[in-house]
Amino acid sequence: MGEAGEGDAAASRLGARLRELRKARGLTLVGLAEATELSHPFLSQVERGLANLSLPSLRRIAVALETSPVELVAAAEAGDDAPVKPVEVVRAGTRRPTPEGFARGPAVSLVRGARPFTPILVSSDESEPGEVFVHAEDEFVYVLEGDAVVETDGKAHALTHGDSIYYAGGVRHRWWGDCYRLLVVKQQVR
Repeated sequence: MGEAGEGDAAASRLGARLRELRKARGLTLVGLAEATELSHPFLSQVERGLANLSLPSLRRIAVALETSPVELVAAAEAGDDAPVKPVEVVRAGTRRPTPEGFARGPAVSLVRGARPFTPILVSSDESEPGEVFVHAEDEFVYVLEGDAVVETDGKAHALTHGDSIYYAGGVRHRWWGDCYRLLVVKQQVR
């Protein structure tokens, strides 16, 4: 993330978002620790911006908080701690891809910071079904290119360019296909 101060600020933003989501889900630090198999003192340090997470740990926390790692990374990458701007233009060259392991293929958040909804661009050529996700956010998926299969609660939906699907939070889902690009929009739960 660049300079040490910038990394510290990102860790603080991530920690604040984790705390907000944990409380919204009615979880204590001990409850989150049990769900993630991480220690509650460590999670306390993460929430205070004093410790960094590995990718596997961030994924476990995202699953336990019924959100996605991409949403958490977007919250951490807010440019600063200023209030969210009512209008923000994000140029293509300034987007940061999510770290490997967060999506099956490149994924970039198209906005910065914790927003009411998070549009994400996902590209992949993964032709085999992967991990099933479930989170609290509603999700809208639009196929920009190629063909994809979106499975919701065990039912497969074959989608092609121009097709879309919407599913509510709590629906188990995953997607796969041959060389596709998706616009995924997640509605945040506050």
